[in-house]
Amino acid sequence: MIIPEQKQTRLNKFISETGFCSRREADKLIEQGRVLLNGIIPEMGTKVNDGDVVHIDGKPLKAKKEPIYIAFNKPIGITCTTERDIKGNIIDYISHKERIFPIGRLDKQSEGLIFLTSDGDIVNKILRAGNNHEKEYIVTVDRIITRDFIKKMANGVAILNTVTQKCKVYQENKQRFRIILTQGLNRQIRRMCEVLGYHVLKLKRIRIMNVNVAGLSAGKWRYLSTEEITNINQMISTSVKTEEASVLNQSE
Repeated sequence: MIIPEQKQTRLNKFISETGFCSRREADKLIEQGRVLLNGIIPEMGTKVNDGDVVHIDGKPLKAKKEPIYIAFNKPIGITCTTERDIKGNIIDYISHKERIFPIGRLDKQSEGLIFLTSDGDIVNKILRAGNNHEKEYIVTVDRIITRDFIKKMANGVAILNTVTQKCKVYQENKQRFRIILTQGLNRQIRRMCEVLGYHVLKLKRIRIMNVNVAGLSAGKWRYLSTEEITNINQMISTSVKTEEASVLNQSE
């Protein structure tokens, strides 16, 4: 008789797939000794077999739930953090009954589309700049835009000890432009503008990948449709695995 081989999953992935937290957060829990595997404190990198029992803070890890995917039109003043002690945090604002966390960030003074999810495995794949996932913004600046400004923004600007990747930039009116990024450096658009002598007055993200903010009022959220989720999964199917990924801070 052939005994089927047991399926083994890395502990951090096993935890994230239940929707409890992201892999990175799971690693922290394991390091802190808050995770038990079959009653024993496991080492980092330990694998879980079918039938193993995992506890976090003394409570059994519940079975995997259907993942949640949310599109939220973040208003100005909301902070994209899971730290509940910070006033105006995005988690308390949405107040979802399940544990969710944002994918990427938007500055407190920025507005527009951001995803939130309970699916810890999808986060880094979307954040990876190398996967060319587009994010589109409408930006208003404090003075008249020149052709030279548009050209320099599109070709790359020196910030944070690097030069930003080439991107698409279109002038909308005298002081407003549209920019499509596949990169996610910290406060990237604001920093790019500042280097060129401009100050951002208003910044709104209107699209992430195949999802746009149309029809979603500021401060409102909705679940992503089955079609949207399917398309996103197709787009990230070639993404580097989470464990191999380097997370970029997508704060604009």
